[in-house]
Amino acid sequence: MRAIDIGNRQIGPGHPVFVIAEAGCNHENDFARAQEMVAAAARAGADAIKLQSFSPETLVTRDAPKFWDIPGPGRTQYDEFAEIQPRFTREQYLTLQALAKEQGIALFSTPCDEAWTDFLDGLGVPLFKIASMDVTHLPLLRHVAGKGKPIILSTGASSLSEVQDAVEAIRAEGNHDIVLLHCISNYPTAREDVNLRMMQHLAQAFPECVIGYSDHTIPGAGLDATMLAVAAGAKVLEKHFTFDRSRPGYDHEISADYDGLRRCVAQFREVERVLGRSVKAPIESEASARQLGRRSVVASVAIPKGARITPEMLAVKRPGTGIAPKELPQVVGRIARREVRADQVLTWECLER
Repeated sequence: MRAIDIGNRQIGPGHPVFVIAEAGCNHENDFARAQEMVAAAARAGADAIKLQSFSPETLVTRDAPKFWDIPGPGRTQYDEFAEIQPRFTREQYLTLQALAKEQGIALFSTPCDEAWTDFLDGLGVPLFKIASMDVTHLPLLRHVAGKGKPIILSTGASSLSEVQDAVEAIRAEGNHDIVLLHCISNYPTAREDVNLRMMQHLAQAFPECVIGYSDHTIPGAGLDATMLAVAAGAKVLEKHFTFDRSRPGYDHEISADYDGLRRCVAQFREVERVLGRSVKAPIESEASARQLGRRSVVASVAIPKGARITPEMLAVKRPGTGIAPKELPQVVGRIARREVRADQVLTWECLER
């Protein structure tokens, strides 16, 4: 896994988890609310806020059934998407982008067709997100990849071979800055369906890609899946984000609200602090324990100067400031250079070489 540059941040090994507040369409086309959400995501400590950019006419047929369980407007996907489709102007997008920059976070979006890709690229977004349902839409993947910006690809409901096809399509355009998110495309996702170990499979199959997790579980339902994902090695974490979880629609219920996102990010950073370094070695705060808690070879009895050391004269006790226990066989048979009192820690200076 190699790190990927996102503006002034790097995501990947050796860097903090990159937290995406997935606002989607939860702003409900209220521009003031969208601005509020950008600022709230930044206050919560998120690294980025993401929108969704689609047109129902290019996304779905008019009679396509829904595949999620959370109630929303209308009976079809088209009805739902027609209700929540983004309606901000270019100037409003630019205002949101400027606000995000001012707040110190990135703003980007998920384009669902080529026209939206071109629009977002024209705004200067720093990266793109591809939805799980478009893993097999290779023409769109190639178009997005051709923009030369990092791509975050969700892999919900995908086989490994489908992900492989998607990755190869992106790379064929000369784009190798790819993040793969493990994701379960069920709204909401049950605890027993989360399957975080799938991240390990993705990491093994795509060692050059950054691996992360996109969450669709309901917040507060037991041990938090997002926190466990960070502990399991996710380098990017996407959490749906809303101003009010009680609002109707499939995205609100599975989203973290303002305070919930703040708690999530705080937990992620705490998990990272606990995870710490990846190389097994003593750390600075263990120096005293290493010196005083470890053992040394000591005299079990008083040893006269000139005496030849026998095993019966020796013991192994704390502190670890003298000859290490593994050197005990080399101590036996040496001559005491000076008088050694009982219970004294032995050093090589006490013995003839």
